Amino acid sequence: MGEHNCCRKSESACLKKRAYELWESVVMRMAVFALTLLLSSSAYAEMEQGTFKKNNPNQGEIMKKNDVITNAAVYVLPPLPYAENALEPVISANTIRFHYGKHHKGYVDNLNKLIVGTEFVGLPLEKIISETAGKADKTAIFNNAAQTWNHTFYWNSLTPNGGGEPPAALKKKIEASFGTVDACKKELATAATSQFGSGWAWLVLEGGKLKVVKTGNAESPLTKGVKPLLTIDVWEHAYYLDYQNRRVDYVNAVLDKLINWSFAADNLG
Repeated sequence: MGEHNCCRKSESACLKKRAYELWESVVMRMAVFALTLLLSSSAYAEMEQGTFKKNNPNQGEIMKKNDVITNAAVYVLPPLPYAENALEPVISANTIRFHYGKHHKGYVDNLNKLIVGTEFVGLPLEKIISETAGKADKTAIFNNAAQTWNHTFYWNSLTPNGGGEPPAALKKKIEASFGTVDACKKELATAATSQFGSGWAWLVLEGGKLKVVKTGNAESPLTKGVKPLLTIDVWEHAYYLDYQNRRVDYVNAVLDKLINWSFAADNLG
């Protein structure tokens, strides 16, 4: 009986020893695996960073973690400066949802797709616009970059409870260039309503004087060496849900009730 108990105790100790050895083996293997994974990741990161620097020799040393992100989507849809329904009743929330949420977003998404693997990744929109303007093989990139910029500028050219009198400095500049604020508004309305097809009407600064210009499709004053102060979008998607073919009514309502003279004054500097 005593011999049997001794054997059982010995067997129990043996099992405990084997379990400990097995646990120790598992721990060691996990440690080796983790170390291998860490070293592999580090080597891969160094390899990728070397590739990035080879392809982008002008990049500074301050970029570290994001050096390898050369083809990621870098442009995002900027938030509206007001709520979707803030411009009602002149521009409905329904129009904003389609115009901003579908059209503007579409330009941003398309731009991100088009610039993958090109020299335009990470450049400011203004730089992309200037470097692709007038180049037939870069038309798609230009159109989507310019429309992304134009629409962001347009949203800021509008404001709830807008219209009225411009800030003093801007008003003085308007009167020097057009005679009166009403004359300036009339020129903006004429440019916006006479633009054939899709396009934009702009108040710009050129050579120290204010002017009204119009551009077709995605064209922008940025490519003409003048400084845009505000704009009115006359693409049909900007007004058709609310006004159908009554562009004149849309333009006049924007100028009387939504135009953001303060934004123009800020751009005037």
